[in-house]
Amino acid sequence: MSALTITHTHAEGTLIDGTTRGDGSAEILKAQRWRWSRGLGSWYIPQSRDRRAKLAQINSTAAALRAAGFTVEVDIDDDYRPTARVEADKIARQEARVDALDAKADRKAGTAQAAWAADEAAHAALPEGGEPIKVGHHSERRHRKAIEKSWNALGKAVEAERAAATARGRADAAAKTTEARYAPVTVARRIAKLTAELRRLERGRDGYTRTLHTNAQTGHKYVETREAATGDYRDRVLAEIDHTADEIAYWEGVRAHQLAEGTATAYSREVLAVGDLVRYVGHFHRVLKVNAKSVTIGSIVGGSWTDRVPYSEIRGLRDADGHVVRIVDGERVIETEASTETGTEASAETDAA
Repeated sequence: MSALTITHTHAEGTLIDGTTRGDGSAEILKAQRWRWSRGLGSWYIPQSRDRRAKLAQINSTAAALRAAGFTVEVDIDDDYRPTARVEADKIARQEARVDALDAKADRKAGTAQAAWAADEAAHAALPEGGEPIKVGHHSERRHRKAIEKSWNALGKAVEAERAAATARGRADAAAKTTEARYAPVTVARRIAKLTAELRRLERGRDGYTRTLHTNAQTGHKYVETREAATGDYRDRVLAEIDHTADEIAYWEGVRAHQLAEGTATAYSREVLAVGDLVRYVGHFHRVLKVNAKSVTIGSIVGGSWTDRVPYSEIRGLRDADGHVVRIVDGERVIETEASTETGTEASAETDAA
């Protein structure tokens, strides 16, 4: 049995070195949910790059390989990389993937074009005018073969066209991945999520006490108390805090750039007012209440209840009369021309109310 080495770094993810075809390791690695990568030339654990090592899976794999007679070493480097470096690598990998998919789509398109040419040639070889098969005639066998060849060529052309369309669709979708990841609303959501995660980690670091339930009859409070993290666990929490803070700083920088470029708008309670119209899920809705992190609107599906829209989800703003409102340097700037469509929608909402 050969010696195997399981390595984990945030730059490369979790890989295993030393395996060879037919040595019996493939069956074990498949059972342990590893995958083979032709590009890497190695088995790897999916979704392990730039993440904490999946120790349970790694240890289980090492134990299974050792039980089969392999010598296994484990080398783990669990230090996080700067978020800017992580994102730059993601963008580079995505660009390489787009290039590869584009090349594949072009190859598939060329194959489809050749297949259609073969279909046209096979069809041209058939007797003109849709002449029927002359049963018993010396041409019967040749005629039947020509029809079969034409039919098979048509099937191959259709299949090649479908494969080309699928490849082009994958290439087009991949080309939009980075753009979608950096969409202003996605960036705003990510910052909110990371900020909440940072608060959770800080509570775990410092410890906390919270009331879970109060007995309505006795007034007794059921309290949960968590002590501050200690030892190795505290070291891990501190590392997660530093990493999360670095992520927040990076994405806040992206958000600031989007605001400066005008691709995102900083809506907040300071620039919105009750009665305004906010664009959300494709329609304008009347603002009923302005909150710290959101606005309250009427139900988007109808009914007497209300919905809350986070400021980051607002896609457009108009005043109560339907005039477009721009946010410039944190101030409202109202345009003079009203929106007929918005005015109609606003009137409809007012009439319904």
